Amino acid sequence: MPEKRNKGLTILAISSIPLILVLGNSMLIPILPKMKAELDISQFKVSLVITVFSMAAAIAIPVLGYLSDRFSRKAVIIPALILYGSGGILAGAASAWFSNAYIWVLAGRVMQGVGAAGTAPIAMALTGDLFKGGEQSKVLGLVEASNGFGKVISPILGSLLALIIWYAAFFAFPIFCLISILLTIFFVKEKKKEEKPPSAGTYVKGLLSVFKTEGRWLFVAYFAGAACLFTLFGILFYISDILEKDYDINGLLKGGILAIPLLFMTTTSYFTGSKIGKKMKLMKTLIVIGLILMTASFSTLIFFKSLIPFFSILVFSSIGTGLVLPCINSFITGSVSANRRGFVTSLYGSVRFLGVAVGPPVYSALMDWSRTGMFLTTAGLTLFAAILCLFFIRVGKKETSNKRDTLFEQLKFT
Repeated sequence: MPEKRNKGLTILAISSIPLILVLGNSMLIPILPKMKAELDISQFKVSLVITVFSMAAAIAIPVLGYLSDRFSRKAVIIPALILYGSGGILAGAASAWFSNAYIWVLAGRVMQGVGAAGTAPIAMALTGDLFKGGEQSKVLGLVEASNGFGKVISPILGSLLALIIWYAAFFAFPIFCLISILLTIFFVKEKKKEEKPPSAGTYVKGLLSVFKTEGRWLFVAYFAGAACLFTLFGILFYISDILEKDYDINGLLKGGILAIPLLFMTTTSYFTGSKIGKKMKLMKTLIVIGLILMTASFSTLIFFKSLIPFFSILVFSSIGTGLVLPCINSFITGSVSANRRGFVTSLYGSVRFLGVAVGPPVYSALMDWSRTGMFLTTAGLTLFAAILCLFFIRVGKKETSNKRDTLFEQLKFT
């Protein structure tokens, strides 16, 4: 555990890592229409700028998770941030000077996606390594809040950078990455691994054992986390569309309005993470309450179309998301021993990325079908997740345990 005098800087360094990740997609959303016009590409092609990033990350995350378990977290995070920044430079240079710019932009985005795979999920595992007990949950709450804060500021930041030139956001990525790299190098101190890393075969057998005994609840947790991100980005896609079509709101003002629900989610994530400690019963209760709150919000939205009443109801779903995600982070991060934590948390990150990737296209289809149907389908999904969490997460009688590195003594699963 870091010394007290360096603890704040260590937390700052860890929290900067998921912040970089979130900027990858959200900061580009305001500039996509301009990119479409400047590169003379179709709507489908411009959407691939977002999709290839998320898909590359989803595929690479389990691999980098394994490497972080075998070697160290920093040995993966730092090269990943370098690759992320380099992808931004390639995409920016292509936009400014290359012929066939679109292909090179996609190549840069794939590089960024692979780099992104070594950021937030590995930061979760790193938090589990460096912090224990209630402090671990508090830091994980800060990591989730940093993730949410990135979502809040990135549309605004992307809009501001576009005032310089439309591709300026690509050149901003390496600057943010450099700051995070320096913070990680100087303020994150990992313990040296005393044991020799296991062979790939032994590692896989250990993982199979974990998923054999704990797989049912882990997959439920993965599903709940992915559902939160799927609905979040799907609803943001819907809001972005109606702001432009129905209210003729664009640019910086649009980014500011999109930030409102994200701000509620971020604030709730921070306070949830700071209060839950290792109270397993409280975590489960908050997960179920959060999902029910999301269900109630989404099902009620069918009755409201005016902007102010609509957002007044929508923020309850954001609060629900802010209750769910820090608790799931704590469950998953504390569920396995340190030598397999990187893979398990990375797989969770991969599932979250898939939720983000499929949210906008699915909601596009739902919007074409029925507004009422879209919100009721969303409510049904979150209600299903709540029921799964209610029945498959069983909390044991013990609330705390100092004898083991996992939560297995505190949790019992059906």
